Amino acid sequence: MFDHVTLRAADLTASRAFYETVLGVLGLESTHDEWEDLSLMPAGAGETATTGLHIGFSAASPAVVDAFWQAGVDAGYASDGKPGRRPEYGEDYYGGFLLDPDGNSVEAVHHDTRRADGFLDHLWIRVADLEASRAFHELVGRFAGFGVDSVRGELVQFKPGDRPGSYSILRDERPVTGPFHLAFPAPEAAVRDWHAAALAAGHPDHGAPGERPGYHAGYYGAYVLDPDGHNVELVDHHRD
Repeated sequence: MFDHVTLRAADLTASRAFYETVLGVLGLESTHDEWEDLSLMPAGAGETATTGLHIGFSAASPAVVDAFWQAGVDAGYASDGKPGRRPEYGEDYYGGFLLDPDGNSVEAVHHDTRRADGFLDHLWIRVADLEASRAFHELVGRFAGFGVDSVRGELVQFKPGDRPGSYSILRDERPVTGPFHLAFPAPEAAVRDWHAAALAAGHPDHGAPGERPGYHAGYYGAYVLDPDGHNVELVDHHRD
């Protein structure tokens, strides 16, 4: 479902140390502050760090979830929920939660529908206006191959059919999630069509469709800001 997610860190060194500590337990190695589909960048002058995001990573077993949580606690990071079964999320759901240096809730989760092509399992994004955000993300999904899977009160979950991976937007008493970058894979034509449709719907342009050779040869993406100012991208890597 996800191509990549990029977090802004208030203290890049501190955030790097956290993610190296806990994601290494999941078998993720860092390359230039990237761990498969997650990356970090420093919050620049006048920019806000990513805060209030919940991000879940796939774990191979409940024992790996336990090790992830224990590695974080042993390194001095705050628990956001001890490892255990969470039947409210699914009969086979086993998760453990930590807080990163910016207060984002980071989880390792094991369940039977583990992704085969990446480690990001799910996101929870707190929004200011649930209906405006839902309309935006439904528009994204029309071109990126996912849609609304469920609505539970003030939470809307998006999933790509019966494939693993999901993300949810929600509104509650906690602050709106701070800015981050969220990218989805899509064919080149869909990248162009989505960008045009998003602008026609009144969403701000953040980068016209085109090649981005600075990332790699064949990288074709487009960028639009969602109602909370998150930078949302559709990208075609032109890779077999």
